[in-house]
Amino acid sequence: MHNQIMVGAVQSGTGSYRRTAKIVGVIYLAGMVIGILGNVLILSILSAPDRMASISQNSMLLAIAALLWLLTVAGDVAHGILMYPILRKHSERMAVGYLGFRIVDATFIAIMVLVILAQVPIAGLDSVAETSDGSLLGLSTVFMQTQLYAYSIAMFTLGVAGLIVCWVFYRANLLPRPLAVWGLAGYAIILCGSALEILGFDLLSMHAIPGGLWEVFIGVWLIAKGFKRLAGRPGSPNTATTPAPAPLPTVN
Repeated sequence: MHNQIMVGAVQSGTGSYRRTAKIVGVIYLAGMVIGILGNVLILSILSAPDRMASISQNSMLLAIAALLWLLTVAGDVAHGILMYPILRKHSERMAVGYLGFRIVDATFIAIMVLVILAQVPIAGLDSVAETSDGSLLGLSTVFMQTQLYAYSIAMFTLGVAGLIVCWVFYRANLLPRPLAVWGLAGYAIILCGSALEILGFDLLSMHAIPGGLWEVFIGVWLIAKGFKRLAGRPGSPNTATTPAPAPLPTVN
């Protein structure tokens, strides 16, 4: 009876983590699609030759694009929360670190969204001004640079969080190790590239490609296959596959 209860608990936990893997996979894919769509819309408006007029004419579209990015804030926090119990089985410090850096990442994305939305009233003031002395355009430019800094810092913290989770994936064998190594390399490139962008180098987001492709691939992988192992710490036997001890012989 005791063995049946233990097996039932393991199966229940495995099923729960299987659902978690699917949800995390969906968040990876949804975040990628939403981020790309939001970026395309924002750049199409803010990179126009007459930026102030473009913002005034497309203020609703810009707000929608900013709100799309706001959805990724919820996704980033959800990543940290969902992965916490899984990572904690292998390293509590790594689990806390991943959650913490995901929250920091989400915070700077939220700041970026607020700065983007602030462009709308600035452009509105410029459109009703009788004369333009360039001060509002200058303020808009400052906000654009602030937006880029917030995004680069968010990507930097994403790189740190990605290195943490991929290291646990590698050590705990939660994913095939070649996939974990790909993730480590991709997030290391994101980390270094984001640091360069903060320092003033314009990499045109090329440094995000390896990690972005990994997130798309791993999103599909988690939805289809989930994690390889879930119980215990690295190197410990998997509870789900450890046979129950044989009963002791009875003495008549």
